[in-house]
Amino acid sequence: MSAFQQIRKEKREINGTEEAQENGQPIVADFLTEERSRLHETMSLLGLETYCNRKLSLQDARQISFDSMKNWAPQVPTDLPWSFLRKLLALNSEVRNTTLLSDLPQDDRTGEKETQVDEQEIYWGTSEDIYSLTELVTTPDVPLNPLDLLCALLLCSDSFLQQELLVKMSLCQFALPVVLPDSETQNHTFLLWALRGVMRTWWWQSPGGPRTWREESLVLTRVPIISFARMDISSHSKSHLLNAVMSPSHHQPHDYFCHREMPSAANAREIADGLVEMSWYSPGSSSKENLDVFPEPVAFANLRGEIGSHWQQFKLLTETSAAVFILTDNIGQKEYELLCSLSGSTTRYYLILSPYRGKRNANLRFLNKLVSVLQIDYSHVLVKVSSTDSKRLVKRLQAIVVNVIKSASRKVSLEDMAETARTLGLKVDEDCEECQKARERVEKITQDIQDVELYKREKLRLQGDPWRSIAQVEKELCRLQRAGDSSPEKYKSELRQRLLALRMHQNRYELGGGMQEFIKGIANPSLVEKQYFLGWMKLKLEEMARQGRRQPPEALAPLGPKHSRPAELSEQLWPTSLGVEHFLREMGQFYEAECYLVEAGKMAESQKRFTHFVGLASELVLSGFPLELMDRGTCCVPLRWVTGILRELHARLEGRPRLLVLSVLGAEGTGKSTLLNTMFGLQFATSRSYKPHGTFMQLISVTEDFRQDLGCDFILVIDSGGLTGGAVAARGERYELEVSLATLAMGLSNITVVSMAETKDTPLAALHAFLKLEKLGHVPNCQLVSQDLSDGPVPRPNPRDRKQLLEQLNDLSKAVAEMEKQDEERALSDTVLCDPEKHIWHIPRLWHGMPPMAPVSLGYCEAVFELKRCLLENIRNGVCHQHRDIVHLVELVGRL
Repeated sequence: MSAFQQIRKEKREINGTEEAQENGQPIVADFLTEERSRLHETMSLLGLETYCNRKLSLQDARQISFDSMKNWAPQVPTDLPWSFLRKLLALNSEVRNTTLLSDLPQDDRTGEKETQVDEQEIYWGTSEDIYSLTELVTTPDVPLNPLDLLCALLLCSDSFLQQELLVKMSLCQFALPVVLPDSETQNHTFLLWALRGVMRTWWWQSPGGPRTWREESLVLTRVPIISFARMDISSHSKSHLLNAVMSPSHHQPHDYFCHREMPSAANAREIADGLVEMSWYSPGSSSKENLDVFPEPVAFANLRGEIGSHWQQFKLLTETSAAVFILTDNIGQKEYELLCSLSGSTTRYYLILSPYRGKRNANLRFLNKLVSVLQIDYSHVLVKVSSTDSKRLVKRLQAIVVNVIKSASRKVSLEDMAETARTLGLKVDEDCEECQKARERVEKITQDIQDVELYKREKLRLQGDPWRSIAQVEKELCRLQRAGDSSPEKYKSELRQRLLALRMHQNRYELGGGMQEFIKGIANPSLVEKQYFLGWMKLKLEEMARQGRRQPPEALAPLGPKHSRPAELSEQLWPTSLGVEHFLREMGQFYEAECYLVEAGKMAESQKRFTHFVGLASELVLSGFPLELMDRGTCCVPLRWVTGILRELHARLEGRPRLLVLSVLGAEGTGKSTLLNTMFGLQFATSRSYKPHGTFMQLISVTEDFRQDLGCDFILVIDSGGLTGGAVAARGERYELEVSLATLAMGLSNITVVSMAETKDTPLAALHAFLKLEKLGHVPNCQLVSQDLSDGPVPRPNPRDRKQLLEQLNDLSKAVAEMEKQDEERALSDTVLCDPEKHIWHIPRLWHGMPPMAPVSLGYCEAVFELKRCLLENIRNGVCHQHRDIVHLVELVGRL
């Protein structure tokens, strides 16, 4: 009987006894009739029964609640799924520890929930009372393997939450589930869609050319697969061995795969047997020095459980792997017959033995028979007798893998692997009807996109130059800087006529075929199909962007945004891509042109055709999709479009319109989007191949029980495009555009986070916006985040460091005031950064080690969590400006 079943049995015994005693009936316990499957027992223990049918969504996982401000350890088993979700979305590398608070030593119980107990009762109680109280507030020791928790959560999550969880696991360098077992129905699932969001990067050696940086979808990357599986009993830990094989000899092995020496991982698995996990090794050395364990990308697969019990999964590995390593202690008749069934395969097989004493002759006899059956020789048999030869075994395994990589004729992608899975009877998550319909619609759109720039000019004709011309006229209407000798009224009239002509020109166009299909996709009444459609659009367009940037310029090749660079240089080397935002922007321009003509009396209200567009866009915002607020190319807000969406949101939310707005500003490459994604589990673009340059907003809901306490129903997060750091663009049109962008983001915000790597990276446009907004009487609560982008560890900042940083920023703000010819030079410490301890944050570097094999550092996620906790505490305590309703936000957009 499993540990979970034992606990359930004890509960039933207690409940049955009490009920029988109350009714005066004899105690009869027929546990055989009440026995439930292991899967049901696990779900019941974790409190996930509700989500077996109504799946958990990404929106559920993102919600802001009381727990968002806490970092306590789980106390009872039902805390574990939510603790896992919260920590994984925050990239916490300790997420796989399933130890409960009651199991920890007293000194380790940090952040413990308070238990309300009457102090007088404890004081006057006897020793027996104290022990009774202890029994009531402690939790029984429930051994839960982390892989069971992972499988249970994935089985209870919808496809989109599964995809996000696997993306986060990849960033933590955890092995990813590829085949998800269902221990009850045996209907195991190949997770193709769930893996589509994962990107891998590596240094690539082109034939005869220099090494360049490459980024590709994990699903599409063809690599040799090296699989590890267990036959019968093995004294070796496959996972521990795999971790050592994937790690450089001079480094402590990273825990890519869970192994028995990790906290909680030694507990017996209840539902995770049959799980197939994979971890990908990516070379990260840009020089010719041999610093990588393996010269090319390679995937390692690990089958949990014994081969004979999970033959379907094992067959999948044998038919797709370049090499299969089988671990067992000894080979007997049963093992020999099992291995004989693999004859005729082109896969290379290796045996790793750890023989019991006295079994040597039996092993040799069966090995001699297997030589011809599996086409192996004695170099394919590795024997480990004692723990002292572990390093030797690891080095030999690494040498074998290098040899397999160099000579591998079989390289497969996950898409190829999914085809094999189908032939073996495994279910593939992508084969559902909604996913396939959405994919077909996206194919209709993308098949016409051969040249991105040409497609944008010919098919998305309302944006680009037409929208840029309109933006210039609208700005001139506000500024009247080029009136010359004309009177202001005459000049305004001329500008209005020009604007009317531009809008009428826009309105002449009809929706193209691609736009019509896009609108049908987001108007789909099936929410699931709509989500698949947007997911496929994002994936397909990003893949097109990567194909156009296979060999980036050497100047931009090193991983990570080390320093900000001029926006003009960035755009010249990295041409603009095509994204979902371009299709939504086109919808916005159709809507804007029509609205303007109605306002100008050139079109009747009854002739409007695109009124429903704002409803479609507001539905996307409510579902958590990032929506563009400002296009960086024009730095102009499509006012009618944005305010129309906000009004539609107000109507749909009815009695819950209270918003708190949080924005992030900073120079390009200072980790703004990554900071927001880590803090709130969002999906702002961070890819090096595709990074939209606009300003985007995303809505996060607050749970009902926390709304009154927090004082708002939703948090609207604004991710601004990267500004130019330092004095690179301190003058000129671009500087004015960036000031407009910064003023909009800050002006709408209750809280503004300014991200920077060094003081010289501070965008002057942001400082200018502070000064401008101060005159208008609105200065948001400001948090300055200094992120470490260095390659090595840095000492923890002290109060002196914060004070020095503030002094440097004060000098910059005074220089900006002087540049703008303001009479009074105000320091930032006089306005928004009055307390360095509360307003200045130092965030450690993102990676623990050197990418691409480096996981996210624990220091980074802990510092980001503390920043989030402080922000929510400020909101809760009313430190920020009072929350706004959507109507007020509409007014602000119009004024700014």
